[in-house]
Amino acid sequence: MPKGRVKFFDVEKGFGFITSEDRTSVYVNASVLPDGLTSLRPGTRVEFDMVDGRRGPQALSVQLLERSPSVARNRRTPAKDMVLIVEDLMQLLDGASTSLRRGRYPEKQQAEKIASVLRAVADDFEA
Repeated sequence: MPKGRVKFFDVEKGFGFITSEDRTSVYVNASVLPDGLTSLRPGTRVEFDMVDGRRGPQALSVQLLERSPSVARNRRTPAKDMVLIVEDLMQLLDGASTSLRRGRYPEKQQAEKIASVLRAVADDFEA
């Protein structure tokens, strides 16, 4: 089976390309990914079966050999610092819940602040 690395993969369009060890670009459709996998990260090493399609080489099945390292994971906030951020977020959410109990949403500026912190925390947790 040929081996290569994922060049790119567009989740929305459902396809991407693998660069094989012999530098051939191979088309890969989301339908040939292993069960439970919906996308491939650039740089991920894969093994695949290949056929010549109408527009060139095409992968028939793809197996992951090793996942590419996550850049986001390496850049995320250290756990010690996240404690403070999460505690601040809890205070912001507590204030918002008080407003909501009174039948009012938080003011626009406060709501934007809460949403911004929530997104940042979610990104760090998800990385």
